[in-house]
Amino acid sequence: MENTHNARVGKQTPKIVEKSLARTRMDVLNWNQALNMARKADNPRRHLIHNLYDEIMVDALLMSQVENRRLMSLSQKFIIRDANGEGNEELTNRLQTAKWFSDIIKAIIDSRFYGHSLVELDTQGEGFITTLFRRQNIEPRTGRFFPDYTDEGKFVPFRELNEYGTWILEFGDNRDLGLLNNAVPHVLFKRFAESAWSELCEIFGIPPRVLKTNTQDRAMVNRAEKMLIDQGAAAWFIIDDSEHFEFADTANTTGDVYKGLMQFANSEISMLISGAIVAQDTVNGNRSKDESAREVLQQLINSDLSFIEQNMNDIVMPALVRLGVATEGLSFAYPETQDLEQLWKITHEALPFFEVDPEWVTETFGIKVTGNKQPQQQLLSANPFFD
Repeated sequence: MENTHNARVGKQTPKIVEKSLARTRMDVLNWNQALNMARKADNPRRHLIHNLYDEIMVDALLMSQVENRRLMSLSQKFIIRDANGEGNEELTNRLQTAKWFSDIIKAIIDSRFYGHSLVELDTQGEGFITTLFRRQNIEPRTGRFFPDYTDEGKFVPFRELNEYGTWILEFGDNRDLGLLNNAVPHVLFKRFAESAWSELCEIFGIPPRVLKTNTQDRAMVNRAEKMLIDQGAAAWFIIDDSEHFEFADTANTTGDVYKGLMQFANSEISMLISGAIVAQDTVNGNRSKDESAREVLQQLINSDLSFIEQNMNDIVMPALVRLGVATEGLSFAYPETQDLEQLWKITHEALPFFEVDPEWVTETFGIKVTGNKQPQQQLLSANPFFD
């Protein structure tokens, strides 16, 4: 995980002022207030919206969906190529295992979720360290860094610094609020449904008890209270024997309305991040649906990889050239993705008619091929037991 506490935006600027945030219940009103502040025509601020993003990322489904898409991109092998298209194996291997370079890729991916990422490179021993600036302290539309995001009067115009473009790298759209902005209402409504459902379970999980007695007689009331307390922890109340009480018998008491709202919110979150509901619908799900959903997710991953390539070649690689890590003419690329299942089917059908390169089979499918297999008749004739 990137260091987010000691970002400097240049070596002479102050450090970020730590803020203590009290967790309070968030609702749509908080979201609208944050949106209004982020979309102001003059002096926009994003600290409220990013505080809200941090809060909704507590949701287990949203976190798992974001992490799944993020890790699928981070796990892809890349290639550093020269101007002739040949791979630079030494530099590729060095960057592939460098944490600071992986942190840059992660910052690029996260700019799709958060809308913007600003990172700073610094030397550490013989390598580098990547620092991700807290998004609460950055306003990308005006290009300002606020050491204390509650103090609008003190800021640093980070795009005017000499380090910008070399030591300081910026990714994302200045006006984009990211995919998480679309997930906010669904997480908030889901949280409301969870809270209401848990309260319903608390009330109706153990049926409440009602005792009728003469409430004018204090001794009888005290005896009734003692009886109900001694019988367990279920909710109870006492009414007069002349009064009548009954529970409302509606669909709400079963929790179906809350369950439906939570299922809808989960589906919308999955559609937003993964493009489909992947391996979650255990009631109506089937293999064909899951395979189709994975194909849609793979298309999003391919789009993320193209996005990473663009940012790498336009922003990161020129910076690495200026830092002396890379040379002119080098480019960042991901190998073309292939449908291995379909490719293996084609290869298997071609085996009776053509010679297939064993090295290619090993590199493509991971099958270690040691040589050509002898025909069965030759094996039998070579075995002395079958003479």
